[in-house]
Amino acid sequence: MCDVTAGSRPVPDPSAPPVALTVAGTDSGGGAGVAADLRAMAARGVFGTSAVTAVTAQSSRGVHAVDGVDPETVTEQVAVVLDDFAVGAAKTGMLGDAATVEVVADALADGPPTVVDPVMVAQSGDRLLTDAGESAVADALVPRAAVTTPNAPEAELLTGVAVTDVDSAARAARALVDRGPSAALVTGGHLDGDEVVDVLHVDDDPPGESPPTVAGIDVRRIDDRTLAFARDRVATDTTHGGGCTLSAALAADLARGRSVPEATAAAVGLVDRAVRHGLDVGEGYGAVQGLAGLRADAARHDAVDAVREAVAALSGPDGPLTPLLPAVGTNVAVAAPYARSPEEVAAVDGRVTGTVDGPRAAGDPRLGASSHVARLLLAVREGDPAVGAACNVRFDDDVETALSRTTLDAVEVDRTDQPPAVREREGATMGWVAERATQGRERAPDAVYDHGAHGKEPMTRLLATDAEALVETVAELASALD
Repeated sequence: MCDVTAGSRPVPDPSAPPVALTVAGTDSGGGAGVAADLRAMAARGVFGTSAVTAVTAQSSRGVHAVDGVDPETVTEQVAVVLDDFAVGAAKTGMLGDAATVEVVADALADGPPTVVDPVMVAQSGDRLLTDAGESAVADALVPRAAVTTPNAPEAELLTGVAVTDVDSAARAARALVDRGPSAALVTGGHLDGDEVVDVLHVDDDPPGESPPTVAGIDVRRIDDRTLAFARDRVATDTTHGGGCTLSAALAADLARGRSVPEATAAAVGLVDRAVRHGLDVGEGYGAVQGLAGLRADAARHDAVDAVREAVAALSGPDGPLTPLLPAVGTNVAVAAPYARSPEEVAAVDGRVTGTVDGPRAAGDPRLGASSHVARLLLAVREGDPAVGAACNVRFDDDVETALSRTTLDAVEVDRTDQPPAVREREGATMGWVAERATQGRERAPDAVYDHGAHGKEPMTRLLATDAEALVETVAELASALD
């Protein structure tokens, strides 16, 4: 029990965050349902409220029992929340049966914009609603939605369109909007392929000339009202709760006043990060980590401090960087644990350059200060998430000899093999270098070097688990020089 000093007062939080409502079932395993929804809403800076429709006995292995909440109680939960809170948006998830679907549709009919996650087909392929329940969702709930977010099998049930690829997903999304909702997002996690592609079609909120952008997501325009959100598929079983997290995050951003395309981009980005950094809990499917974005934000300051400390250890006339400083200067990059873009990687503003007093940082460390080294680091982490820090140093015959004297695992990349299409695409070079350097390997090398190419200086790039280990790697290479 906490003691409060006599006479002290609590300090109120002056903020008034947007409010969203989830109408869904519980998951006693904590991975999906209301628990996942509230995490996603919190991750998007929104206060989450809830109306519970069913209580499940559920674990990571599956659903063992379901006890539906009386429809009148569901109606009362929704009513009291809407009466007391300025709810900016709502979402529906597992509703259980036709009676609950109908009362929820009525309760939200004159309420805030609603994201309808149909929850008809489970990840295992099992049907989650009776035929009457499915009809109620299709006839009473989906037509009133601001956005509906079916997976591929659910979209097929609702429209009759067999969803097998991006084109058929777009047809299904258009068919769904024809049924009444303002927008439909057909999710692609159930389909095969190296990419997961979610397809959004909007009726009255079309994206502008520049589609929304989000780290790690390739947003492609299919037509004036249809967008595809593509991301690399992650080989993982920690996917439980992904659909709940997506629809809840989308509702949260609608509550913040964002447009449907903008809210969708943010939600897809959140789910991508949540799956990549999923939680291996339980004996079955692990849970997505809906708070991964918040954890990334919290770790960014640590990354900046780590760069500052590493540069201090490397610099000065007697520092290990002195004999290794290239003509273009050095940058030291440290990625936050869940970094997905160069803006989430800390580096030196202006690089580390040579001075009369030895190598010195031209500016302070900050997020987004590096392009090349940060992109290399992020690309390497795709194959080896243990890598957290990188820097570039010079390369020549002496350095090549020194590398052979160390314990460092070094790999050569021939940049003259780089395809013209890669050279011409902005920011693609470091991804290509990382791919060549890590191809066929279980872990990333400690050093990646190249002899340069036309207009490109030869370079060595050093990789390590963290900033401290990176300093040790630089020191080992420097000590091996004649």
